[in-house]
Amino acid sequence: MFILPDWLITLVAAALPVSEVRGAIPLAIGVYGYAPWQAYLLSVFGNLLPIIPLLLFLGPVSDYLRRFSLGDRFFSWLFARTRRKYIQEHENFGLTALAIFVAIPLPMTGAWTGCAVAFLLGFRFWPAFAAISAGVLLAGVIVTATVVGVQFLIF
Repeated sequence: MFILPDWLITLVAAALPVSEVRGAIPLAIGVYGYAPWQAYLLSVFGNLLPIIPLLLFLGPVSDYLRRFSLGDRFFSWLFARTRRKYIQEHENFGLTALAIFVAIPLPMTGAWTGCAVAFLLGFRFWPAFAAISAGVLLAGVIVTATVVGVQFLIF
């Protein structure tokens, strides 16, 4: 039987949309016994891995799906609704809000959702990448501090 190494399981857990750093850091520290700084670095790196492909390929995938009438109606509605509620002149605030959104360690607020939001709002690649990355770094700090604090209280 082949067993994956602890670091790889942690990296994959961080890259998955279900767990991201919110699940990978407690896994690395609590289950595998990594030091907090090791768990942070490994989990943040794993969570950053899918950002570039997501930001690059959400557009082409939606373009492909728009070739079909149902896909075109859905994406036309979604883009019009999203961009109507977004004010173009406030892109910098929007990027800050995106980073904060990604940083909040709650379900459905991580890098994967941040990439979808950046795509829907029409953010350019590099500003979106920077905002989402900043959010992941901050989320990692918050989760690591929380896990270390809980460990301190329990043990």
